[in-house]
Amino acid sequence: MPDRGGGPTGPRIRVGRPSRRARTLLLTLGVLAVLGMAFTMFAGFWTDWLWYRSVNYSSVFTTTLWTKVGLFFVFGLLMALAVGFNIWLAHRLRPPLAAMSVEQQSLDRYRMGIAPYKKWLLLGITALVGLIAGASASGQWRTWLMWVNGVSFGTKDPQFHLDVAFYAFDLPWYRFLLGFGFAATIISLIAAALTHYLYGGLRVTSPGARATAAATGHLSVLLGVFVALKAVAYWLDRYGLAVKSSDFKATDSWTGLRYVDANAYLPAKTILFCIAVICALLFFATLWRRTWQLPVIGFGLMVLSAILIGGLYPAIVQKFQVQPNEQAKEAPYVAKNLKATREAYGIDDAQVTEYSGKPAQTDKTKLRASADATASVRIMDPNIISPTFQQLQQIRNYYAFPTNLDVDRYGKDGKDQDTVIGLREINLAGIPKKNWINNHFRYTHGYGVVAAQGTSVDSEGRPVFTESDLPSKGELGKYQQRIYYGERTTTYSIVGGPQKEIDYSDDSGEKTTSYTGDSGVNLSNPVNRAAYAVAFGEPQILYSGAIGEGSRILYNRTPKERVEAVAPWLTIDGDAYPAVVGGKIQWIVDAYTTTNGYPYASRTTLGDTTADSLTAANNSRAVVAQQNQVNYIRNSVKATVDAYTGQVKLYQWDTKDPVLKTWMKAFPDTVEPRSAISKDLMDHLRYPQDLFKVQRELLTRYHVKDATTFLSGSEVWQVPDDPTNKSGDAVPPYYLSMKMPDQKQQAFSLTTTFTPNGRDNLSAFMAVDAEAGTSDYGKIRVLKLPTSTTVDGPKQVQSQFNSEQDIAESIRLLRGGDSEVEYGNLLTVPLDGGLLYVEPVYVRGGGLKYPLLRKVLVTYNGSTAFEDTLEAALDKVFGTQTSTPPPPGDDGGDTGGGGGTTPPPSGNPTVQQALQDAQKAFTAGQEALKKGDWGAYGQAQKDLQAALKRAEDAQAAAQKDANKPTPGASPSPTPKPSSS
Repeated sequence: MPDRGGGPTGPRIRVGRPSRRARTLLLTLGVLAVLGMAFTMFAGFWTDWLWYRSVNYSSVFTTTLWTKVGLFFVFGLLMALAVGFNIWLAHRLRPPLAAMSVEQQSLDRYRMGIAPYKKWLLLGITALVGLIAGASASGQWRTWLMWVNGVSFGTKDPQFHLDVAFYAFDLPWYRFLLGFGFAATIISLIAAALTHYLYGGLRVTSPGARATAAATGHLSVLLGVFVALKAVAYWLDRYGLAVKSSDFKATDSWTGLRYVDANAYLPAKTILFCIAVICALLFFATLWRRTWQLPVIGFGLMVLSAILIGGLYPAIVQKFQVQPNEQAKEAPYVAKNLKATREAYGIDDAQVTEYSGKPAQTDKTKLRASADATASVRIMDPNIISPTFQQLQQIRNYYAFPTNLDVDRYGKDGKDQDTVIGLREINLAGIPKKNWINNHFRYTHGYGVVAAQGTSVDSEGRPVFTESDLPSKGELGKYQQRIYYGERTTTYSIVGGPQKEIDYSDDSGEKTTSYTGDSGVNLSNPVNRAAYAVAFGEPQILYSGAIGEGSRILYNRTPKERVEAVAPWLTIDGDAYPAVVGGKIQWIVDAYTTTNGYPYASRTTLGDTTADSLTAANNSRAVVAQQNQVNYIRNSVKATVDAYTGQVKLYQWDTKDPVLKTWMKAFPDTVEPRSAISKDLMDHLRYPQDLFKVQRELLTRYHVKDATTFLSGSEVWQVPDDPTNKSGDAVPPYYLSMKMPDQKQQAFSLTTTFTPNGRDNLSAFMAVDAEAGTSDYGKIRVLKLPTSTTVDGPKQVQSQFNSEQDIAESIRLLRGGDSEVEYGNLLTVPLDGGLLYVEPVYVRGGGLKYPLLRKVLVTYNGSTAFEDTLEAALDKVFGTQTSTPPPPGDDGGDTGGGGGTTPPPSGNPTVQQALQDAQKAFTAGQEALKKGDWGAYGQAQKDLQAALKRAEDAQAAAQKDANKPTPGASPSPTPKPSSS
């Protein structure tokens, strides 16, 4: 060790030790960094495994994992071997060192530089390309599983007569293999060429031969493999024409062969296949001929043929054969597209019937009775009244309802009634004090269902609740009311440990509880706690004293998240809805199987097709993530998520769907049979909205079955914009209990309207039977209106409402002060050949923060009414309202929806006083209405009803006294009722 400073007896300064410490410190830091990265990766893997095990779907995790791992290693190894072998072979075939040219002298230092490391360099390059290829291949796990488990569709395409399964399951895997082969060949070719150049097998600037015979043979074989793969690509392209998308005048999402494809591209692909095979053989022949002449000629011929035969010839056929007589040439192929598209989207059995749009009879009494029998008109709009639920039933700030409530059916007195339903979910934004304990330990769950009749309101325009208060009580019976899993529950909670949870509060104070379900992952294990602390980036999970024996962490808590996780091969509907089933709150989730490989069926983009005015305002309800194109869809699975335990169950709904059968083979025992669906659950299943929206979009063009009409575009429809707002987005479909003309009784249905392309009048009305468990479930009925007459569409009806002078004046009065008018769902009901439109009108203002139903708009056959109640509006439209004398001094104006009837004038002083009170209450109500004071208006209506009831009771009592027999007198005959 060298000394610095001093003599032999002076102090010695040792300089080696600090550098050793520094190296040790750096090494330690490096090891810790590697361990940290390793544990971070382990934490992600471990927490995923624990979550899948907690929901009893560990087989999904293991199947997916091992498939990805298998593909990673197989294709990574194949790529590494292919590239590594060609580098090794190029090095092995290097020429002996000869006279050094200037070019070789410049490369010599590179050869000498890598010579000591060439083995490690070879391993590094092969490992790198292998890792990249393996990672890319692991992403194809769905393609692999569908190919290896694919089942037959039982349907053949009309061109090649192959089962649809070939296009849906086989062709995607063959294309992946082809793409992998191209990648391996090109990378190997580049690597081999660089190696040959580095070691003298290829020359660029040196005089003499540009390549050695060995390099020529090696590279020629690789080029031959590339051209052979191109031949395979040409052959597969022939079948790809059946699922090829292209722009066409009738539709921008056309799929399948057209005339030019069948008569130009198809033979061109066959010819190019043959040329490519010959060209590949010429490249392989260089192993013996050692010349590039023939392969280069062959390759040039292939390129020229691709331009002339594959490009120019089809353009000539399109220009000179198709365009002069397009309809005749394209009609046979359009017919194939029509048939395949209707089958792929489940609209082939859609029943299209002619509908006059004009009433068939003039008897107003019968029409009025038919209106009640045809539909149970839902005047409670679930997309409007969520603030009303919030204001009247929130109870505590840490509860909240979804922006859009749901519509379901619940039985009462043996009859189903449309019900608007919502869950009182946890709302962390409303907790009194935010901190980690409160956010994740104390405020963990919502509480109770709130439901209201869909077809009625009380005297003040508020919902008539059938289940309300906290804890909830009403017509739904007893059920587990705690909601740990819901649409608004997006953060994790830690439950079941030493920390108590807020349950709910009542007059006696705050109640606490502790979770007793078996959901979530146990945090008693320190390894689990450490893994979740890393995975969630929350170190307090590791050391917090609030976590102890029995603590469980709940996450992935929205119904959509849970179903997507346990069934990653399904596409999830945008609107999960709750139902009380078997004493539990169950979220019901519709799920779809899809493919984009159905031959001849036109494609659609789910995210665009399912968008409407509701999804634009509330993205959580849209399938916005699904921007992939599909051309086959089935509602093959109904899923449930328990709101308390989070248990996920998948039920096979479409027992014939081959795509679902394929996935059930890949993931056995994950989907329960349809027979496992209980009667109670079946009563709440319904036709899903997103599927309906996809089908209605397709039916705007594919309702016609004649190819000539389809090509002309004269029968193209469109989904109208929502007339109740100015968003410019499509009108959403509406659930409604109604009956179509061929039905004998009402059925829970999903409905929509169509207008002609570019116009506002009505062209068709569509409804699907949405009531699961019935023989007609899923039956699509379309009422097509004649093109020779004009029937008002939704936008025109809304304009008519707004333009009528009396209605406009009433709306202006409703908007008095700071009040806002909100239009509810504009419902359309086919009635006796005509169309009945009903629209509830809500008012929010006068100090109220929530909307109340104040008026109902109704129109039928040109007659319009704007009344306080649906019954009054229908009576007025059909001219059948009962004539009752108004309160004294009233000119027949509205009484604000009071339920009493006005008794006739009487000399009875009690009756007279009651009528005077009624008159005062009516006048006060009208004054309050003009001022927009809804609180005073509501009180006036109560006073009016009470006064009218007193008058009626007093009149009845007087009549009863008059009819009593005088003591000792003989009984007199019962007097006839007065005509007054």
